[in-house]
Amino acid sequence: MTDQRMILVIDDEPSIREMLTIFLEEMGYAVQTADAVRSGIAAVDTTAFDLVMCDLRLPDGSGLEVLDHARKNPAAPPFIIITAHTTPQNALDALRSGASEYLSKPFNVEDLRLILRNILGAEPSMTPVEDSGLIGSSQAIQKVLSLVGRVAATPSTVLISGESGTGKELLARAIHNASPVASGPFLSVNCGAMPENLLESELFGHVKGSFTGAFKDHIGLFARAENGTILLDEVGDMSPSMQVKLLRVLQERRIRPVGGHREIEVNARVLAATNKILAESVRLGHFREDLFYRLHVVDIHLPPLRDRLEDLPELARFFVQRCCTRFGVPQKRLSPDAIRLLRAHTWPGNVRELENVIERTVTLENGELISSGVLTEHLHGATGAISHRRHVLPEEGIDLEEYLNGVRADFLRQALDLTGGHQKHAAEMLRLSYRAFRYHAEKLGLNRGSTASDQPHTEEPS
Repeated sequence: MTDQRMILVIDDEPSIREMLTIFLEEMGYAVQTADAVRSGIAAVDTTAFDLVMCDLRLPDGSGLEVLDHARKNPAAPPFIIITAHTTPQNALDALRSGASEYLSKPFNVEDLRLILRNILGAEPSMTPVEDSGLIGSSQAIQKVLSLVGRVAATPSTVLISGESGTGKELLARAIHNASPVASGPFLSVNCGAMPENLLESELFGHVKGSFTGAFKDHIGLFARAENGTILLDEVGDMSPSMQVKLLRVLQERRIRPVGGHREIEVNARVLAATNKILAESVRLGHFREDLFYRLHVVDIHLPPLRDRLEDLPELARFFVQRCCTRFGVPQKRLSPDAIRLLRAHTWPGNVRELENVIERTVTLENGELISSGVLTEHLHGATGAISHRRHVLPEEGIDLEEYLNGVRADFLRQALDLTGGHQKHAAEMLRLSYRAFRYHAEKLGLNRGSTASDQPHTEEPS
Protein backbone atom coordinates (compact mmCIF):
# COMPACT_ATOMS: atom_id res chain seq x y z
CA MET A 1 0.00 0.00 0.00
CA THR A 2 1.44 3.38 -0.95
CA ASP A 3 -0.19 5.10 2.02
CA GLN A 4 0.85 2.47 4.57
CA ARG A 5 2.18 4.03 7.74
CA MET A 6 5.73 3.22 8.81
CA ILE A 7 6.77 2.56 12.43
CA LEU A 8 10.36 2.27 13.67
CA VAL A 9 10.97 -0.09 16.62
CA ILE A 10 14.26 0.42 18.50
CA ASP A 11 15.05 -2.25 21.12
CA ASP A 12 18.10 -4.35 21.91
CA GLU A 13 16.02 -7.44 22.74
CA PRO A 14 15.36 -9.54 19.60
CA SER A 15 12.22 -11.07 21.13
CA ILE A 16 10.70 -7.62 21.72
CA ARG A 17 11.51 -6.51 18.17
CA GLU A 18 9.99 -9.68 16.75
CA MET A 19 6.84 -9.49 18.89
CA LEU A 20 6.22 -5.83 18.05
CA THR A 21 6.87 -6.42 14.36
CA ILE A 22 4.28 -9.20 14.21
CA PHE A 23 1.75 -7.20 16.22
CA LEU A 24 2.18 -3.97 14.24
CA GLU A 25 2.12 -5.69 10.86
CA GLU A 26 -1.12 -7.45 11.81
CA MET A 27 -2.56 -3.98 12.49
CA GLY A 28 -1.58 -2.94 8.97
CA TYR A 29 1.57 -0.93 9.66
CA ALA A 30 4.95 -1.30 7.94
CA VAL A 31 7.77 -1.89 10.43
CA GLN A 32 11.51 -1.21 10.46
CA THR A 33 13.73 -2.14 13.41
CA ALA A 34 16.98 -1.02 15.02
CA ASP A 35 18.86 -2.31 18.08
CA ALA A 36 20.86 0.68 19.34
CA VAL A 37 21.03 4.47 19.57
CA ARG A 38 23.40 4.73 16.59
CA SER A 39 21.33 2.55 14.25
CA GLY A 40 18.13 4.22 15.46
CA ILE A 41 19.45 7.70 14.65
CA ALA A 42 20.61 6.47 11.23
CA ALA A 43 17.12 5.12 10.52
CA VAL A 44 15.42 8.36 11.61
CA ASP A 45 17.76 10.38 9.38
CA THR A 46 17.05 8.30 6.27
CA THR A 47 13.33 7.40 6.53
CA ALA A 48 10.18 9.43 7.21
CA PHE A 49 8.48 7.45 9.99
CA ASP A 50 4.96 8.04 11.26
CA LEU A 51 5.89 6.79 14.75
CA VAL A 52 8.96 5.61 16.68
CA MET A 53 8.83 3.09 19.55
CA CYS A 54 12.13 3.28 21.40
CA ASP A 55 13.54 1.46 24.42
CA LEU A 56 14.84 3.79 27.14
CA ARG A 57 18.02 1.82 27.87
CA LEU A 58 20.07 0.75 24.85
CA PRO A 59 23.57 -0.78 24.68
CA ASP A 60 25.21 2.44 23.50
CA GLY A 61 23.15 5.01 25.39
CA SER A 62 19.64 6.25 26.14
CA GLY A 63 16.61 6.19 23.88
CA LEU A 64 16.13 9.85 24.80
CA GLU A 65 19.21 10.58 22.66
CA VAL A 66 17.31 9.30 19.62
CA LEU A 67 14.30 11.39 20.64
CA ASP A 68 16.42 14.54 21.11
CA HIS A 69 18.10 14.01 17.74
CA ALA A 70 14.79 13.41 15.94
CA ARG A 71 13.17 16.51 17.45
CA LYS A 72 15.72 18.74 15.74
CA ASN A 73 13.66 18.14 12.62
CA PRO A 74 10.34 20.10 12.64
CA ALA A 75 8.67 17.08 11.01
CA ALA A 76 9.82 14.70 13.76
CA PRO A 77 7.49 11.72 14.30
CA PRO A 78 5.79 11.06 17.66
CA PHE A 79 7.75 8.82 20.07
CA ILE A 80 6.64 6.11 22.48
CA ILE A 81 9.32 5.35 25.07
CA ILE A 82 9.24 1.76 26.34
CA THR A 83 11.24 0.35 29.26
CA ALA A 84 11.36 -2.27 31.98
CA HIS A 85 12.93 0.26 34.36
CA THR A 86 9.84 2.21 35.37
CA THR A 87 10.19 5.10 37.81
CA PRO A 88 8.19 8.33 38.08
CA GLN A 89 11.30 10.32 37.24
CA ASN A 90 12.02 8.28 34.10
CA ALA A 91 8.46 8.76 32.95
CA LEU A 92 8.53 12.51 33.51
CA ASP A 93 11.94 12.83 31.83
CA ALA A 94 10.59 11.05 28.76
CA LEU A 95 7.40 13.09 28.59
CA ARG A 96 9.19 16.39 29.17
CA SER A 97 11.69 15.49 26.45
CA GLY A 98 8.81 15.34 23.99
CA ALA A 99 7.67 11.72 24.03
CA SER A 100 3.98 11.25 23.28
CA GLU A 101 3.66 8.21 25.56
CA TYR A 102 5.55 6.12 28.09
CA LEU A 103 4.96 2.37 28.18
CA SER A 104 6.20 -0.05 30.84
CA LYS A 105 7.40 -3.59 30.09
CA PRO A 106 5.78 -6.04 30.13
CA PHE A 107 2.96 -4.16 28.41
CA ASN A 108 -0.55 -5.21 27.48
CA VAL A 109 -1.04 -5.30 23.71
CA GLU A 110 -4.56 -3.88 24.06
CA ASP A 111 -3.10 -0.89 25.91
CA LEU A 112 -0.62 -0.48 23.08
CA ARG A 113 -3.40 -0.77 20.50
CA LEU A 114 -5.32 2.03 22.22
CA ILE A 115 -2.20 4.22 22.43
CA LEU A 116 -1.54 3.73 18.70
CA ARG A 117 -5.09 4.72 17.89
CA ASN A 118 -4.80 7.80 20.11
CA ILE A 119 -1.58 8.90 18.42
CA LEU A 120 -2.08 7.81 14.81
CA GLY A 121 -5.87 7.76 14.62
CA ALA A 122 -8.12 4.96 13.34
CA GLU A 123 -8.72 6.62 9.95
CA PRO A 124 -5.92 8.99 8.91
CA SER A 125 -7.80 10.09 5.78
CA MET A 126 -10.48 11.87 7.81
CA THR A 127 -10.13 15.11 9.72
CA PRO A 128 -10.88 14.94 13.47
CA VAL A 129 -14.07 16.96 13.11
CA GLU A 130 -15.34 14.87 10.18
CA ASP A 131 -14.52 11.60 11.90
CA SER A 132 -16.45 12.69 14.99
CA GLY A 133 -19.68 12.98 13.05
CA LEU A 134 -19.73 16.71 13.86
CA ILE A 135 -20.68 17.58 10.32
CA GLY A 136 -23.63 19.43 8.91
CA SER A 137 -24.77 22.80 7.66
CA SER A 138 -27.26 23.65 10.41
CA GLN A 139 -26.72 26.88 12.30
CA ALA A 140 -26.42 24.93 15.57
CA ILE A 141 -23.51 22.74 14.48
CA GLN A 142 -21.79 25.46 12.46
CA LYS A 143 -21.68 27.58 15.61
CA VAL A 144 -19.92 24.72 17.42
CA LEU A 145 -17.44 24.13 14.61
CA SER A 146 -16.60 27.83 14.39
CA LEU A 147 -15.52 27.73 18.03
CA VAL A 148 -13.08 24.84 17.58
CA GLY A 149 -10.33 26.81 15.87
CA ARG A 150 -10.79 29.82 18.12
CA VAL A 151 -10.52 27.93 21.43
CA ALA A 152 -7.90 25.47 20.17
CA ALA A 153 -5.34 28.24 19.73
CA THR A 154 -5.58 29.26 23.40
CA PRO A 155 -4.59 27.34 26.58
CA SER A 156 -7.98 28.10 28.16
CA THR A 157 -9.92 25.38 29.95
CA VAL A 158 -13.00 24.39 27.94
CA LEU A 159 -16.22 22.89 29.33
CA ILE A 160 -18.10 20.81 26.74
CA SER A 161 -21.72 20.11 27.63
CA GLY A 162 -24.36 18.05 25.90
CA GLU A 163 -26.48 14.93 26.12
CA SER A 164 -24.92 11.47 25.91
CA GLY A 165 -24.10 10.50 22.35
CA THR A 166 -23.67 14.01 20.96
CA GLY A 167 -19.90 13.60 20.48
CA LYS A 168 -18.34 15.45 23.42
CA GLU A 169 -15.14 13.40 23.58
CA LEU A 170 -14.66 13.57 19.84
CA LEU A 171 -15.11 17.35 19.88
CA ALA A 172 -12.46 17.48 22.61
CA ARG A 173 -10.13 15.47 20.40
CA ALA A 174 -10.79 17.89 17.52
CA ILE A 175 -9.84 20.83 19.78
CA HIS A 176 -6.65 19.02 20.79
CA ASN A 177 -5.70 18.18 17.20
CA ALA A 178 -6.13 21.81 16.15
CA SER A 179 -4.12 23.14 19.11
CA PRO A 180 -0.40 23.97 19.52
CA VAL A 181 -0.03 20.78 21.63
CA ALA A 182 -1.43 18.50 18.91
CA SER A 183 1.82 16.52 18.79
CA GLY A 184 1.44 15.70 22.48
CA PRO A 185 -0.78 13.01 24.00
CA PHE A 186 -4.56 13.20 24.25
CA LEU A 187 -5.79 11.28 27.31
CA SER A 188 -9.34 10.86 28.57
CA VAL A 189 -10.83 9.57 31.81
CA ASN A 190 -14.49 9.02 32.71
CA CYS A 191 -14.80 10.60 36.14
CA GLY A 192 -18.12 8.90 36.84
CA ALA A 193 -17.04 5.38 35.92
CA MET A 194 -14.73 4.55 38.84
CA PRO A 195 -14.66 4.83 42.65
CA GLU A 196 -13.09 7.91 44.20
CA ASN A 197 -9.87 6.21 45.36
CA LEU A 198 -9.24 4.68 41.94
CA LEU A 199 -10.00 7.97 40.19
CA GLU A 200 -7.49 9.80 42.38
CA SER A 201 -4.82 7.23 41.54
CA GLU A 202 -5.71 7.35 37.84
CA LEU A 203 -5.48 11.15 37.72
CA PHE A 204 -2.54 11.83 40.04
CA GLY A 205 -0.71 8.49 40.17
CA HIS A 206 0.49 6.58 43.23
CA VAL A 207 3.70 5.28 44.74
CA LYS A 208 4.50 1.66 45.41
CA GLY A 209 2.97 0.38 48.65
CA SER A 210 0.62 3.34 49.11
CA PHE A 211 -2.39 0.99 49.29
CA THR A 212 -3.25 -2.68 48.93
CA GLY A 213 -2.48 -3.73 45.38
CA ALA A 214 -0.05 -0.88 44.67
CA PHE A 215 2.79 -3.20 43.64
CA LYS A 216 4.68 -0.54 41.68
CA ASP A 217 4.70 3.20 41.05
CA HIS A 218 1.96 4.41 38.74
CA ILE A 219 2.19 7.57 36.63
CA GLY A 220 -1.13 9.44 36.65
CA LEU A 221 -2.88 10.91 33.63
CA PHE A 222 -2.01 14.50 34.51
CA ALA A 223 1.70 13.65 34.36
CA ARG A 224 1.33 11.45 31.28
CA ALA A 225 -0.54 14.25 29.48
CA GLU A 226 2.49 16.53 29.82
CA ASN A 227 2.59 18.94 26.84
CA GLY A 228 -0.71 17.51 25.67
CA THR A 229 -4.38 17.43 26.64
CA ILE A 230 -6.37 15.66 29.33
CA LEU A 231 -10.16 15.33 29.04
CA LEU A 232 -12.12 14.97 32.28
CA ASP A 233 -15.27 13.29 30.95
CA GLU A 234 -18.47 13.38 33.04
CA VAL A 235 -16.76 15.77 35.44
CA GLY A 236 -20.15 16.54 37.02
CA ASP A 237 -20.13 13.08 38.63
CA MET A 238 -17.01 13.76 40.72
CA SER A 239 -17.35 13.35 44.49
CA PRO A 240 -17.05 16.50 46.67
CA SER A 241 -13.59 15.53 47.96
CA MET A 242 -12.29 14.87 44.43
CA GLN A 243 -13.67 18.24 43.36
CA VAL A 244 -11.49 19.88 46.03
CA LYS A 245 -8.39 18.02 44.82
CA LEU A 246 -9.08 18.86 41.18
CA LEU A 247 -9.58 22.53 42.03
CA ARG A 248 -6.19 22.62 43.72
CA VAL A 249 -4.51 21.08 40.66
CA LEU A 250 -6.14 23.60 38.33
CA GLN A 251 -5.07 26.47 40.58
CA GLU A 252 -1.50 25.39 41.30
CA ARG A 253 -0.70 23.13 38.33
CA ARG A 254 0.92 20.66 40.71
CA ILE A 255 -0.08 17.13 41.73
CA ARG A 256 0.87 14.82 44.57
CA PRO A 257 0.68 11.08 43.81
CA VAL A 258 -1.27 8.98 46.31
CA GLY A 259 1.15 8.04 49.09
CA GLY A 260 3.79 10.44 47.77
CA HIS A 261 5.62 13.07 49.81
CA ARG A 262 6.52 15.57 47.11
CA GLU A 263 4.57 17.44 44.51
CA ILE A 264 5.11 17.24 40.77
CA GLU A 265 4.61 20.17 38.44
CA VAL A 266 2.33 19.37 35.49
CA ASN A 267 1.67 21.12 32.20
CA ALA A 268 -1.37 19.75 30.40
CA ARG A 269 -4.29 21.44 28.62
CA VAL A 270 -7.48 20.61 30.54
CA LEU A 271 -10.81 20.00 28.82
CA ALA A 272 -13.92 18.86 30.69
CA ALA A 273 -17.19 17.33 29.51
CA THR A 274 -20.54 16.72 31.17
CA ASN A 275 -24.07 15.65 30.33
CA LYS A 276 -25.33 17.53 33.38
CA ILE A 277 -26.32 21.19 33.66
CA LEU A 278 -23.46 22.15 35.98
CA ALA A 279 -24.93 25.54 36.85
CA GLU A 280 -27.97 23.73 38.22
CA SER A 281 -25.71 21.30 40.11
CA VAL A 282 -23.98 24.31 41.67
CA ARG A 283 -27.34 25.80 42.68
CA LEU A 284 -28.33 22.51 44.34
CA GLY A 285 -25.02 22.26 46.18
CA HIS A 286 -23.83 19.17 44.29
CA PHE A 287 -20.91 20.87 42.53
CA ARG A 288 -18.45 23.43 43.84
CA GLU A 289 -19.03 26.93 42.50
CA ASP A 290 -15.30 27.79 42.49
CA LEU A 291 -14.49 24.65 40.49
CA PHE A 292 -17.34 25.40 38.09
CA TYR A 293 -15.84 28.79 37.25
CA ARG A 294 -12.38 27.25 36.86
CA LEU A 295 -13.76 24.81 34.28
CA HIS A 296 -16.24 27.20 32.69
CA VAL A 297 -13.68 29.55 31.12
CA VAL A 298 -15.04 28.68 27.67
CA ASP A 299 -18.33 26.81 27.27
CA ILE A 300 -19.28 24.81 24.17
CA HIS A 301 -22.70 23.17 24.11
CA LEU A 302 -23.29 20.34 21.66
CA PRO A 303 -26.95 20.33 20.56
CA PRO A 304 -28.93 17.07 20.54
CA LEU A 305 -29.61 15.53 17.14
CA ARG A 306 -33.33 16.29 17.39
CA ASP A 307 -32.46 20.00 17.39
CA ARG A 308 -30.51 19.78 14.13
CA LEU A 309 -32.50 17.31 12.06
CA GLU A 310 -31.59 19.22 8.90
CA ASP A 311 -28.12 17.66 9.32
CA LEU A 312 -29.48 14.13 9.55
CA PRO A 313 -29.38 13.23 5.80
CA GLU A 314 -25.74 14.30 5.56
CA LEU A 315 -24.83 12.48 8.77
CA ALA A 316 -26.64 9.31 7.72
CA ARG A 317 -24.97 9.22 4.29
CA PHE A 318 -21.60 9.89 5.93
CA PHE A 319 -22.02 6.90 8.28
CA VAL A 320 -23.22 4.65 5.43
CA GLN A 321 -20.15 5.53 3.37
CA ARG A 322 -17.79 5.07 6.30
CA CYS A 323 -19.29 1.73 7.34
CA CYS A 324 -19.14 0.38 3.78
CA THR A 325 -15.49 1.42 3.52
CA ARG A 326 -14.62 -0.11 6.90
CA PHE A 327 -16.36 -3.40 6.18
CA GLY A 328 -15.06 -3.64 2.61
CA VAL A 329 -18.52 -3.92 1.05
CA PRO A 330 -19.92 -2.12 -2.03
CA GLN A 331 -21.21 1.34 -1.30
CA LYS A 332 -24.89 1.51 -0.38
CA ARG A 333 -27.30 4.42 -0.58
CA LEU A 334 -30.32 5.53 1.41
CA SER A 335 -33.64 5.90 -0.37
CA PRO A 336 -35.71 9.08 0.13
CA ASP A 337 -38.27 7.15 2.21
CA ALA A 338 -35.45 5.85 4.44
CA ILE A 339 -34.29 9.42 5.04
CA ARG A 340 -37.87 10.44 5.89
CA LEU A 341 -38.06 7.55 8.36
CA LEU A 342 -34.81 8.60 10.04
CA ARG A 343 -35.99 12.20 10.30
CA ALA A 344 -39.19 11.07 12.03
CA HIS A 345 -37.30 9.33 14.84
CA THR A 346 -36.67 11.20 18.11
CA TRP A 347 -33.04 9.98 18.53
CA PRO A 348 -32.73 9.86 22.33
CA GLY A 349 -29.23 8.40 21.86
CA ASN A 350 -28.26 11.21 19.46
CA VAL A 351 -25.49 10.77 16.86
CA ARG A 352 -24.16 7.64 18.56
CA GLU A 353 -27.57 6.01 18.14
CA LEU A 354 -27.74 7.01 14.46
CA GLU A 355 -24.31 5.52 13.82
CA ASN A 356 -25.35 2.31 15.60
CA VAL A 357 -28.49 1.97 13.45
CA ILE A 358 -26.56 2.61 10.23
CA GLU A 359 -23.80 0.17 11.14
CA ARG A 360 -26.36 -2.50 12.04
CA THR A 361 -28.15 -1.99 8.73
CA VAL A 362 -25.00 -2.00 6.58
CA THR A 363 -23.73 -5.13 8.37
CA LEU A 364 -26.88 -7.22 8.01
CA GLU A 365 -28.34 -6.08 4.69
CA ASN A 366 -26.93 -7.20 1.33
CA GLY A 367 -28.85 -4.92 -1.01
CA GLU A 368 -27.38 -1.77 -2.51
CA LEU A 369 -30.44 0.35 -1.67
CA ILE A 370 -31.46 0.90 1.96
CA SER A 371 -35.21 1.49 1.93
CA SER A 372 -37.55 2.39 4.79
CA GLY A 373 -38.77 -1.21 4.88
CA VAL A 374 -35.19 -2.47 5.31
CA LEU A 375 -34.34 0.23 7.85
CA THR A 376 -37.44 -0.15 10.03
CA GLU A 377 -36.42 -3.48 11.57
CA HIS A 378 -32.95 -2.25 12.45
CA LEU A 379 -34.20 1.07 13.76
CA HIS A 380 -36.66 -0.53 16.15
CA GLY A 381 -34.47 -3.53 16.94
CA ALA A 382 -31.43 -1.44 17.82
CA THR A 383 -33.03 1.44 19.66
CA GLY A 384 -36.58 0.64 20.68
CA ALA A 385 -37.97 3.63 18.82
CA ILE A 386 -41.35 3.60 20.55
CA SER A 387 -41.01 4.61 24.17
CA HIS A 388 -43.02 2.60 26.68
CA ARG A 389 -44.30 5.49 28.75
CA ARG A 390 -47.01 5.22 31.39
CA HIS A 391 -50.31 6.59 30.14
CA VAL A 392 -52.23 8.59 32.75
CA LEU A 393 -55.97 7.96 33.04
CA PRO A 394 -57.93 11.25 33.43
CA GLU A 395 -60.12 11.54 36.53
CA GLU A 396 -63.21 11.87 34.36
CA GLY A 397 -62.36 8.64 32.53
CA ILE A 398 -61.79 8.07 28.79
CA ASP A 399 -63.44 6.53 25.74
CA LEU A 400 -60.75 3.89 25.22
CA GLU A 401 -61.96 2.74 21.79
CA GLU A 402 -62.02 6.29 20.46
CA TYR A 403 -58.60 6.99 21.93
CA LEU A 404 -57.07 3.84 20.38
CA ASN A 405 -58.65 4.64 17.01
CA GLY A 406 -57.05 8.07 17.19
CA VAL A 407 -53.63 6.57 17.93
CA ARG A 408 -54.09 4.05 15.10
CA ALA A 409 -55.07 6.78 12.64
CA ASP A 410 -52.08 8.90 13.65
CA PHE A 411 -49.61 6.06 13.09
CA LEU A 412 -51.20 5.10 9.76
CA ARG A 413 -50.95 8.69 8.52
CA GLN A 414 -47.30 8.93 9.62
CA ALA A 415 -46.44 5.64 7.94
CA LEU A 416 -48.04 6.79 4.69
CA ASP A 417 -46.20 10.11 4.85
CA LEU A 418 -42.85 8.41 5.47
CA THR A 419 -43.31 5.96 2.60
CA GLY A 420 -44.64 8.49 0.13
CA GLY A 421 -48.12 6.93 0.18
CA HIS A 422 -46.85 3.40 -0.55
CA GLN A 423 -49.30 1.27 1.44
CA LYS A 424 -47.35 -1.98 1.33
CA HIS A 425 -44.25 -0.32 2.79
CA ALA A 426 -46.40 1.54 5.32
CA ALA A 427 -47.91 -1.79 6.40
CA GLU A 428 -44.40 -3.23 6.89
CA MET A 429 -43.46 -0.29 9.10
CA LEU A 430 -46.45 -0.98 11.37
CA ARG A 431 -45.94 -4.78 11.40
CA LEU A 432 -49.35 -5.23 9.73
CA SER A 433 -50.33 -7.44 6.85
CA TYR A 434 -51.24 -5.56 3.69
CA ARG A 435 -54.88 -6.71 4.06
CA ALA A 436 -55.09 -5.47 7.66
CA PHE A 437 -53.55 -2.11 6.70
CA ARG A 438 -56.02 -1.60 3.85
CA TYR A 439 -58.92 -2.48 6.15
CA HIS A 440 -57.95 0.17 8.71
CA ALA A 441 -57.01 2.72 6.04
CA GLU A 442 -60.41 2.33 4.33
CA LYS A 443 -62.21 2.53 7.65
CA LEU A 444 -60.39 5.79 8.45
CA GLY A 445 -60.65 7.15 4.90
CA LEU A 446 -56.86 7.16 4.38
CA ASN A 447 -56.60 5.04 1.21
CA ARG A 448 -57.63 7.66 -1.29
CA GLY A 449 -55.14 8.22 -4.05
CA SER A 450 -53.34 4.87 -3.84
CA THR A 451 -51.92 3.78 -7.17
CA ALA A 452 -52.26 0.49 -8.99
CA SER A 453 -48.52 -0.11 -8.62
CA ASP A 454 -49.07 -0.19 -4.88
CA GLN A 455 -51.29 -3.25 -5.10
CA PRO A 456 -49.75 -6.74 -4.71
CA HIS A 457 -50.68 -9.44 -7.21
CA THR A 458 -52.11 -11.65 -4.48
CA GLU A 459 -53.74 -10.80 -1.20
CA GLU A 460 -51.60 -11.44 1.86
CA PRO A 461 -53.12 -13.40 4.72
CA SER A 462 -54.19 -11.33 7.69
